[in-house]
Amino acid sequence: MKPDISIIIGFYNKIDLLEKILEALRLQRLQNFEVVIADDGSNEEVVERIQALQAVSPFPIQHVWHEDKGWRKNRILNKAVVTAQGDYLIFIDGDCIPDPHFVEDHYTERKKRTVVSGRRILMGSRATAYLLSCPLTKQRFGCGLFLALLSDTLHGYKTRMEHMIRIRSGWIRRLFIKDYERFILGCNFSMYKEDLLAVNGFDERFEHPGYGEDIDLWNRLTRAGIRSFSRKGLLIQYHCWHPRFDTNYAPNKQLLEENTQQNVTFTPFGIVRA
Repeated sequence: MKPDISIIIGFYNKIDLLEKILEALRLQRLQNFEVVIADDGSNEEVVERIQALQAVSPFPIQHVWHEDKGWRKNRILNKAVVTAQGDYLIFIDGDCIPDPHFVEDHYTERKKRTVVSGRRILMGSRATAYLLSCPLTKQRFGCGLFLALLSDTLHGYKTRMEHMIRIRSGWIRRLFIKDYERFILGCNFSMYKEDLLAVNGFDERFEHPGYGEDIDLWNRLTRAGIRSFSRKGLLIQYHCWHPRFDTNYAPNKQLLEENTQQNVTFTPFGIVRA
């Protein structure tokens, strides 16, 4: 049966984290989805482990891989989009663990010509160790994780743990929550596949992480009349701690400025090449 949803995971070599993400996806309340692993050139041993995971998974897993030639995430994401069978796409990164309501919330909030945009809770070393140390259960996302995040917060880490409070009730949201237009964060957004194809997917010239590749997509979607709205109190996701990397990459900034100045909507460097 064709899935309603394709969950596209940007991935490179961190197989232990991928296994945890797949554990978390097994806990999802909504299950009519496939997983598409957008693999930016993982090594042979990791590929073999992914094949083993595919064999025992309760949901379909597609593995889209290309050769490791440096950071080419946008290129492999485009290949994953083409491969995806679902009409609705959810994008996450390979170091972000979804809450059990994550898929349900994204799909419930779906709307044509609209991007559903979420954020992430930034786990420090304590919360990351807590969530990764044992098999995941729904209870694992409860009080113990709250206390681990609180410990990280008290030790000076900016966890943004307030985002772990899920607010589903309609009247509470109408009274206290204002959903507003905001840029896309590449690790937590969703949209209809046809809307992404309307701007030709990701610009593959972005070849460095952290700056520009998701902002450029947001800019082009906005020019096409496809707007992105945040959903506070929903779309809960936990980002695992890792050392920070430098996002100040001049070529990415130059590309972003170039696309902005030229008012690009349908990138010629995306899924379809002239």
